[in-house]
Amino acid sequence: MEKQSKIFVAGHRGMVGSAIVRKLEQEGFTNIITRTSAELDLRNQEAVHVFFEKERPEYVFLAAAKVGGILANNTYRAEFLYDNLLMESNIIHAAYKNEVKKLLFLGSSCIYPKLAPQPLKEEHLLTGLLEPTNEPYAIAKIAGIKLCEAYRDQYGCNFIAAMPTNLYGPGDNYHLQNSHVIPAMIRKFHEAKVNSAATVEIWGTGTPLREFMYADDMAAACFFLMQEYDEKLFVNVGTGEEITIKDLALLIKEVTGFAGTIQFDTSKPDGTPRKLMDSSKLHALGWKHTTSLRDGLAKAYRFFQQENKV
Repeated sequence: MEKQSKIFVAGHRGMVGSAIVRKLEQEGFTNIITRTSAELDLRNQEAVHVFFEKERPEYVFLAAAKVGGILANNTYRAEFLYDNLLMESNIIHAAYKNEVKKLLFLGSSCIYPKLAPQPLKEEHLLTGLLEPTNEPYAIAKIAGIKLCEAYRDQYGCNFIAAMPTNLYGPGDNYHLQNSHVIPAMIRKFHEAKVNSAATVEIWGTGTPLREFMYADDMAAACFFLMQEYDEKLFVNVGTGEEITIKDLALLIKEVTGFAGTIQFDTSKPDGTPRKLMDSSKLHALGWKHTTSLRDGLAKAYRFFQQENKV
């Protein structure tokens, strides 16, 4: 990519999309195209094709998606499948028709089978059954990967895909029911501190292991891959580091300054016991994250306070 290259960031208001825009601006790129969902409904094929024909972007970061936590994924199953299939299909096909030089599709670690060996390697895709609660979303993301591969095979398009681990950071969703674990905990601990609550309740036993990456590190990885990677096989993007939910809760308690105790509701489900990405392929290419979990959580909490004016 050249500094004046025309770059479309789909989903620029989301956590990852906004981080990609920040990264591009930091690197001196000045010709960044964005559209809000009100300006361009990515589910509308005709609208997407008209947009691509008019704007003619040279590069595309496909970060647009309907996303949520376990409850949202399981509740809005049809929407998560339908909306994501339409958005990625419309953009990928329009990118091919309008001769986009390169496209990067962003997937999700939930594409892997529920019982896949740990850590999760790229070759584990489609080797077993998916986690039932987020199966529709996972199928949509797998379809996006396969669209990139198919358009490469049939038309020679330089379309690549990256699979991020669990992400957090500026622009995250802090809804207590519909968000992921870190933003939900940040809000829960913050509100407990403000209300001088004695305890914070966390679902499950606290024993499951999870991996987390700061959103701006993910954006840096996307920028790196767009510059350096041109292969068919998708790439895992993670830290290679994991933490128990209990230790994560203790870390967020410390970061937010909550003085009470933590209570684990063991009647609630734990989810998958362990979920760690094998990012050795990306690391071998020469890229690694730079933000520690402690520092990333502190940044995320500051952004939460700024965004919510608390």
